[in-house]
Amino acid sequence: MLVFLGKLLELVKPYRARLILGVLTGVISGLIAPLMISTVMFVYGAVFPTVDGTTAVQLPIRGLPRFAEEWFHNVRAALENGLPTHPWAMVALIAAIPAITFLRGLFSYLNVYFLQWTASRAIADLRTKLFTHLLNLSAGFHSENSTGQLISRVINDTSALQTIFNNTTAVIVRDPITLIGMMGLLVWQQPKLTLISLIAMPMCVIPIAIYSRKVRRASRDMQTRSADLTQIMTESFTGHRIVKAYNLEHIAAKQFNETARKSVGHFMRLVRALEIPGPLIEFFGACGVALLLAYLIRFSSARPSPTDFLQLIGTIFLMYQPMKNLTRMQSHFVQAHAAGERVFEMLALKNSVVEPLQPRPLNATGADIHFDRIEFAYGDKSVVHGIDLHIQSGQLVALVGQSGSGKTTLANLLLRFYDPQQGAVRIGGVDIREFATRDLRNQMAVVTQENILFNDTIRRNIELGRPGATSDEIIAAAHHAHAHEFIIQKPLGYEAIVGEKGVRLSGGQRQRLAIARAVLRNAPILILDEATSAMDTESERAVQAALDELMRGKTTLCIAHRLSTIHHADLIVVLDQGRIVETGKHEALIQRGGIYRKLYEMQFQNSSDAKPPNAK
Repeated sequence: MLVFLGKLLELVKPYRARLILGVLTGVISGLIAPLMISTVMFVYGAVFPTVDGTTAVQLPIRGLPRFAEEWFHNVRAALENGLPTHPWAMVALIAAIPAITFLRGLFSYLNVYFLQWTASRAIADLRTKLFTHLLNLSAGFHSENSTGQLISRVINDTSALQTIFNNTTAVIVRDPITLIGMMGLLVWQQPKLTLISLIAMPMCVIPIAIYSRKVRRASRDMQTRSADLTQIMTESFTGHRIVKAYNLEHIAAKQFNETARKSVGHFMRLVRALEIPGPLIEFFGACGVALLLAYLIRFSSARPSPTDFLQLIGTIFLMYQPMKNLTRMQSHFVQAHAAGERVFEMLALKNSVVEPLQPRPLNATGADIHFDRIEFAYGDKSVVHGIDLHIQSGQLVALVGQSGSGKTTLANLLLRFYDPQQGAVRIGGVDIREFATRDLRNQMAVVTQENILFNDTIRRNIELGRPGATSDEIIAAAHHAHAHEFIIQKPLGYEAIVGEKGVRLSGGQRQRLAIARAVLRNAPILILDEATSAMDTESERAVQAALDELMRGKTTLCIAHRLSTIHHADLIVVLDQGRIVETGKHEALIQRGGIYRKLYEMQFQNSSDAKPPNAK
């Protein structure tokens, strides 16, 4: 728990000024509670001085400073004579209780305001830090963790921390001070009776210890169920077309309902663990009062005055609420620990793609690419073996092969989504691990078969290729990708919203926007994953012409599924089970009669596509 508290203090360091103000106002607010009790007793003693039917005037509080004793006697004399001999004292007497109440309310408000201000900003910083950290982790991490689980970490776990802090800021400083102040007041005024009445208080530690463990287990289980709910919603909403097409709504709803019911069960366990200690504390406190009465009846000849006894009993019962608040606060901290563990575990994860300590500058223009004896595996599954491939600057190199042969893996290694277990990817003779990943990827433009568009305007989606590009540059890029024609036909043109993942556009339109984005980037290295696969024949020809123009003078790695699009490649690399089995131009590979020709004949057999030139 101390390590966890240390991490929380690190989060609030930037806001330590307001944190200190919150602590100070909380201390003052906590001290005002016993001061209010003393003030009430003081005023009561001044207004009702009689004891046992006599007119003897006694000080209601022992150990007062001399000026307070004089003020008390002056007020008492003015009340007895009915004369305003000390008007300032009378005004102070009348205004004392509301003034103390006002001060307590003011400092309580300031205490909560400053601490919640600090906590909310610290949690916002933590959420941003976690989101940024997860974004920067390797592609391998994201392939092993579901989107819903990651969203739950960023939103639900940090929200749990914020809720807990919101519930504890009002008591974290004020109530401990209040409890200590009241305890000190009782011991100062009536030490013996106070100690007897508090004999049963140590028993309160037992339910706190028992239920703290229950709170932690229930909190972790509840956060897990919350992550499961987020995952179900993410999958159902993003895959809504499949859900509807196969009438899976009832299955998704049933799965959601079962998980939600489990979450309710864990929540009720948490409620029991939070609420039971409070009544137990009151019970043990009442047992202490009963012990005090038994002592006075059986063992003590001296009896306290009614005023002293009422002060003792009243203060003890006023201590119950701060004690219950502190018990609940301790349970909230256990909850925070359970949620925070999951957050800090994520923050502690190291990126498998390590940034160089002193990165070298990269200029990929005119530089060759070399896959130098690459060995790579996803976990225990070996994917590529001994890949040795040299791509000259300005070449168009096509990777072909059956699914799972390693084509996409080589592109991922070039982008440094992963690092090879053996060998190196080199640009200009330098291992790309010596370059900062940001600089490396700035030198590349990517168009994938599965294009990702963001729920923003067409203009913004194209501009992401080079943030800050002018409107003329964006329009020019759209012209190159043959996207301008369909864009201007939309009511809002370039300001039209494309919808989540571009759902408001056709497949071909989405592809052309992705190509426009790559055109705008104007990077020296292009990675194309069947960039024209989602287009009709006419659009494909137009965009292929634009891509041919774009690729001039640039090094292009093309992952090809449709062999009709790569017959003009400078080099075709045939992969099979993670190994390079053939290389050469289209005509030479066809004449060789190897795997490439078999793939070619299999693809074009009974196909309406026209065969490329030189087909045998």
